[in-house]
Amino acid sequence: MSNSNGWGLTARLISKHFGVLGDRVSEAIANFDPETATEADRDRLADSLRSAAQKLAAARASFDKEQADVTRLQSLIATDELAAGTLAERLAAGKISESTITLFCDELEANKARMPVELQEEADARQYMDELQTIVEALSKQLSEFDAAAKKAMQALTTAKAQQDLQRLRAERQSQLAGLSTMRGSSSALNALTRRAQNIANDAAGMKIVTDIGQRPLDQAAEIDAIRKSVSQPAQGAESALARLQRLSGQSAAEPVALLGKS
Repeated sequence: MSNSNGWGLTARLISKHFGVLGDRVSEAIANFDPETATEADRDRLADSLRSAAQKLAAARASFDKEQADVTRLQSLIATDELAAGTLAERLAAGKISESTITLFCDELEANKARMPVELQEEADARQYMDELQTIVEALSKQLSEFDAAAKKAMQALTTAKAQQDLQRLRAERQSQLAGLSTMRGSSSALNALTRRAQNIANDAAGMKIVTDIGQRPLDQAAEIDAIRKSVSQPAQGAESALARLQRLSGQSAAEPVALLGKS
C-alpha cells in the first residue's frame, strides 16, 4: 500500500513540476540559440494553424452533409404532406390498400419525428464549424503577429550585434593605439635604433672635423701659391709698347738708351 502511495506521489510531483521544468529548458535553449528557438516557435504555431485548418475543412464538409440531410428530409416531408390528400382520395375510392396508407403514414410520422434530430445535428455541426473558424482566424492572426514581432526582434538583434561589433572594434583600436604609444615611449628596439642613428651622426660629424682639419693646410698652400703667381706676373695692361717690345726681343731696359746715343 505504501509503495502504491509512493508511486502516486511521484506521479503527481512529476505532473506538477514537469511543465515548469519544460519551460525552464525551453527558456535556456531560447537564450542559447534565439534564432532556432524562434523558428521552432513559429513552426509550432504553423502546425497548430495547419491542424486547425484541416479540422475546419472536415467540419465544413460535415456541416454541408448535415445541412443537405435536413434539406432533403424537409423536402421529403413537404412532398409526403402534399401526397397525403391524394392518397386519402385513392383510399376512399378503393384504389390503394390500407396497409400501404399505414406504411406511408408511418414513414411520414418517422420523418417528422426525425426532423428535430437532424436540425440539432445541423446546428451542432454549424457551431463546431464556427468555433473552428474562430480558432483558425485567431491562430492566423497570432501567426501574423508572431512574424511581425519576430521580424522586429531580429532587426533589434541585428542592430545590437552591429553595435556590439562596433564597440569591440573601437576597443581593439584603442588597445592598438595604447600599444603604439607604449612602444613609442619604452620600446628597446626603437631606443636602440635611435641610439644607432645618433652614433652614426656623431661619427659623420667627427669625420667632417678631421677632413676639415686636413683640408686647411691644402687651402692655405693654394692661397699662397695664388699670391705668388699674381706677384710674378704683372698685368699686361700696364706694360708700355717699348717695354713689351724689349720683352719680346729679349733686350734689357738699358739697351735702348745706348742705341739712341750711338745714333
